Amino acid sequence: MSATGAHILTDSFGRKHTYLRISLTEKCNLRCTYCMPQEGVPLTPSKHLMSAEEIFQMASLFVQEGVTKIRLTGGEPLVRKDFPELLQKLSSLPIKCTLTTNGVIIDRHLDLLKECEVTTINLSLDTLSADKFKKITFRNDFEKVYENLMLLLDHGFQVKINVVLMKGVNDDEIIDFLEFTKENPISVRFIEFMPFEGNAWNRTKTISYQHIMSVVKTHFGSETVLRLQDAPNDTTKNYKIRGFEGFFGIISTVTNPFCDSCNRLRLTANGQLKNCLFSDSESDLLTPFRAGEDIRPVIHNAVMKKHAMRGGLNRPEDFEDVTQHKNRSMIRIGG
Repeated sequence: MSATGAHILTDSFGRKHTYLRISLTEKCNLRCTYCMPQEGVPLTPSKHLMSAEEIFQMASLFVQEGVTKIRLTGGEPLVRKDFPELLQKLSSLPIKCTLTTNGVIIDRHLDLLKECEVTTINLSLDTLSADKFKKITFRNDFEKVYENLMLLLDHGFQVKINVVLMKGVNDDEIIDFLEFTKENPISVRFIEFMPFEGNAWNRTKTISYQHIMSVVKTHFGSETVLRLQDAPNDTTKNYKIRGFEGFFGIISTVTNPFCDSCNRLRLTANGQLKNCLFSDSESDLLTPFRAGEDIRPVIHNAVMKKHAMRGGLNRPEDFEDVTQHKNRSMIRIGG
């Protein structure tokens, strides 16, 4: 750790950042509109994207400064051709390495994931209906994703299913997902629909934490819904239904935020550091890194500029005029 390492990843509110999310690519083999605008996104030219070696070297620096967990995201990280090489490099670091994927091609990488000791997989799956899956993703891959989900469970991976709830789209499946946890040791995480460039967000489409809990308690009975102990810095409020194998949680970024204990930073595929998912500013690490400069001061400056809450959007009503939020689409930030 450098001389400044004791504080380089600590912001002005005393939050120490030990969790780095790295986007490996802006490409994806699905087209979920809450993540990618329907017209697509202009992809960053490959020469401006981080190479596998650059990702490894930057990750190593963050680990030296105190990062203990790295999550690989995208786009879809598994579509990156050098993913095996990159994962093997990162697995040599003293960290917990995890992955967020849509699951379409993960069956090709099971042996690699085991070799690299990646034991926890976040699987993005917004519906248990094949027809609805096609409407949300514009692809006909539900059966493949479902088969791969069960394959992951069979191989002993810890699986968390990420479900972005949207009013009138999949909010009628809350109970279906919870019933899926009855005999499967998975964690279903309901995520509030959030505003990003080109995803046609408005607050009426957001399903709140309070609404989800009302639906769950009405169906199962309040006495059977058990509150679980959340892990330190957890974004999720965790629960389970008494007697069920699995769990469920709610990530209520819009209506009930959790920013006071945030320990996360994001590195985009083109080497920009975002100190918050909702921040409309980014700090270029790749340019000075390629010039051989010390990027620690850039990192520290970015961390110190982090707002107390949601990139400065302190109230739910601050989301109303999404034209004022000059943020990338989710696919270009990293899930």
